[in-house]
Amino acid sequence: MQLSKLIARMASVIYLSASLGAFFSTNYYRKITDDLFSNSALIYVTGFITVIIGFLIVTYHNTWSKSWIVLITILGWLAMVKGICLIAFPQFVHMLSERMLTDSRTNIFSYAAFCLGVLFAYFGFASSAPPDKSS
Repeated sequence: MQLSKLIARMASVIYLSASLGAFFSTNYYRKITDDLFSNSALIYVTGFITVIIGFLIVTYHNTWSKSWIVLITILGWLAMVKGICLIAFPQFVHMLSERMLTDSRTNIFSYAAFCLGVLFAYFGFASSAPPDKSS
């Protein structure tokens, strides 16, 4: 359970920071995406870092249960798949990113990231769930 709470805390800070940044600096975040996809080496390194983070979560927290901690496992798998896609199919990821960064969709993803951040913050910082024997 301690590992679950630690990962939830880290995820909450990341999601809340990114969502607040996207709310208040939308053009800056679009520029970040443009800069990322104009630099092949940066995409490659980002993919490797994302695979490593996802792999570590999946390796040390591959818990499929009917509780909130399954969200951590899903987050790890999604990170690993995203990293693999960045390495193997960068043009495809770029095409998807361009579609998602239209004005209306940018707001949807900002709200979704904010909600995930609040959810992970609750489970990581405020929740006093009983210890899970599988963690």
